[in-house]
Amino acid sequence: MSNNRHADEPQPTVVQPADLDLATVRAFVAVTENRYFSEAAVTLGITQQAVSKRIAKLESDLGVRLLSRTRTGAELTKDGGAFLHHARALVGIADQALEMLHGRRRSLRVDVLDTRLASIDVIRAFHRTVEDVEIDIITSNGLRSARGALAHGSVDAAFARVSGTLEDDLVSTPAYLEQAHLLVARDHPLAGLPQVETARLSGMTVWMPGNAAGSEWADFWDLFGAAFDIRIDTSGPDFGWEHFVEEIGSGERVGLAGEWCRLPSHPRTVQIPVVDPAPMYPCSLLRHRHNHHPVLALLARFVESEFRPFDPRHQWLPTPDRAAFTVDPGSHGTTA
Repeated sequence: MSNNRHADEPQPTVVQPADLDLATVRAFVAVTENRYFSEAAVTLGITQQAVSKRIAKLESDLGVRLLSRTRTGAELTKDGGAFLHHARALVGIADQALEMLHGRRRSLRVDVLDTRLASIDVIRAFHRTVEDVEIDIITSNGLRSARGALAHGSVDAAFARVSGTLEDDLVSTPAYLEQAHLLVARDHPLAGLPQVETARLSGMTVWMPGNAAGSEWADFWDLFGAAFDIRIDTSGPDFGWEHFVEEIGSGERVGLAGEWCRLPSHPRTVQIPVVDPAPMYPCSLLRHRHNHHPVLALLARFVESEFRPFDPRHQWLPTPDRAAFTVDPGSHGTTA
């Protein structure tokens, strides 16, 4: 009995899977992170026309429309939203494979808002606990840029206050709580106090020109001001830390800064801890769950071991931050 099919019998249809061009997938991820084709082009180092061609090719290969252009930038279609998670994973796996094939042990890239802030102390303390580990510090504008940088692998970890809902692929671990200090001139009425109660700041105007609109730190201080009747003045210009401290020293204004912030030395300024309750700025370690850099897990464990949880009896946090920072991370691991 023959196994050969007769020529006139219907043959099954064979669907050939699409061979995806990684460059087109990378362009798609860049557009979703930057919203605009022009900004994606800058990120990728190619022309806007090249980005458009790559997106068109990817949509043709997949047979679906992934993006819709609007006045406010590119919007994901339903198919685009479904594909995005897999696209990010493809780009991440490709990058890791290339690094492995190149046979190099690259540095751990850590994103911080500013090298004067407490996150640098955490990184330095961690670095002292490990051998032969290179760490590259990258400064950015906080959570707003860290989300995209973590997603496409330009950084391995980021220190920032988490506001809003994180993407499913991002993991957040509470890192530290930093007490706020009041910064005043030496001839200010509060200058001689060892500490100042939060209630005494009620009705006061605090100058914080670095509170960028839409940032997670501006949101924190707005919530603090609303809770204790304190006006947060963000008027500029923001000429940096030196100018900030100099203006405070002139006696014209008062400010707030973190306890561990490395403020420029100035002979006419005084820092006073704010207490009862002490406002605590929350900072988390963020990373992508598919990033398998060997040092990243060590950093996460170090951060967990050093963390001291929120004490509601003596400290203040905005309501959205309390759940993650009250529970000892040793009992629940990390949060997504």
